[in-house]
Amino acid sequence: MKKQAFNPYLPSWEYIPDGEPYVFGDRVYIYGSHDFYNGYVFCMGDYVCWSAPVDDLADWRYEGVIYPRNEDPLNRDGKMCLYAPDVTVGPDGRYYLYYVLDHLSVVSVAVCDTPAGRYEFYGYVHYPDGTRLGEKKGDEPQFDPGVLTEGDRTYLYTGFCGRGDKSRTGAMATVLGPDMLMIEEAPVFVAPGCEYGAGTGFEGHEFFEAPSIRKRGDTYYFIYSSIVMHELCYAVSKNPTGGFTYGGVLVSNCDLHIAGYKPADMPAAYGANNHGSMVEIGGEWYMF
Repeated sequence: MKKQAFNPYLPSWEYIPDGEPYVFGDRVYIYGSHDFYNGYVFCMGDYVCWSAPVDDLADWRYEGVIYPRNEDPLNRDGKMCLYAPDVTVGPDGRYYLYYVLDHLSVVSVAVCDTPAGRYEFYGYVHYPDGTRLGEKKGDEPQFDPGVLTEGDRTYLYTGFCGRGDKSRTGAMATVLGPDMLMIEEAPVFVAPGCEYGAGTGFEGHEFFEAPSIRKRGDTYYFIYSSIVMHELCYAVSKNPTGGFTYGGVLVSNCDLHIAGYKPADMPAAYGANNHGSMVEIGGEWYMF
């Protein structure tokens, strides 16, 4: 008999925030950062992975450590934390893990032949002259990479925009070439932060952090944590690097904007920050 699925879907001792779910083969894999119980900061652990059969979302299996934080040459002493990652399949069929260390503003990449094997450091996202993304004059700091690969092009979405910080413009999209590292198109802004939201249609739900990208048909769905923090919103476009229009709220930790059993403007629970995404499994869409 299959077990009943419950939330939280992982064991009580495991903490995988910033969830990015993907179906590879007949299993769904969840990637994210790794918190510790009573940890003194976020994301203290190495990257681990969990997976489940697509036809039984109650049967989650621990895949083990897929990438230790001291694998990055810039973090051999392991003192920096691994922030929220994302995974995509490159044109060579290998799996590429994109991440940012907590004290740096460059994007690191690791690679593996299987979805949940041991990833090895691969390199840093960089311009043709070798300058790393985030270190070129005029670059805004990189944060929370989300990735989508189509053919030989990979679209990399990054950014963080706090209130009162006019140095951060919004969410960025950068186009990478087939080697998964070289920048073919420099960053452009696809969603505004709150300091630049006036007149954009994003007002009140501007980009804060946690970019994630999905595509269905010919439409790109840009998922992100808004300046409200406790909600995941989305924007849509037919172009992966521009023209995104605000779509609405996908989920709220405290059920704001949800009417029926309560007034829409009444929170049903404590609201904190949110970071996640969605995946289609068996013809239905699931938020993680």
